[in-house]
Amino acid sequence: MIPWHDGLMAKRPAAKRDFMQVAREVVEQAIGEQMDGNPLPLPPSDERNPHAVALGSMGGKKGGKARARKLTATQRTRIAKKAAKARWE
Repeated sequence: MIPWHDGLMAKRPAAKRDFMQVAREVVEQAIGEQMDGNPLPLPPSDERNPHAVALGSMGGKKGGKARARKLTATQRTRIAKKAAKARWE
């Protein structure tokens, strides 16, 4: 049985915005200030821990390759069978 919703449906945008609002924002970004001459508000600062960010990106780069080297052939077979079963159920 095929489910009616398999997660492939397109997401709708959060809010519909007026064409003129979008155009105004584009112009303001292009000229670097608001239409009334005031400077654009500063973007929020990045409050993440830089060390944690670096560690996370290092782990993400290693991820799948390191896991594949660590797994035995039997473990890889079991994981592949489980994935195939999930796809066809």
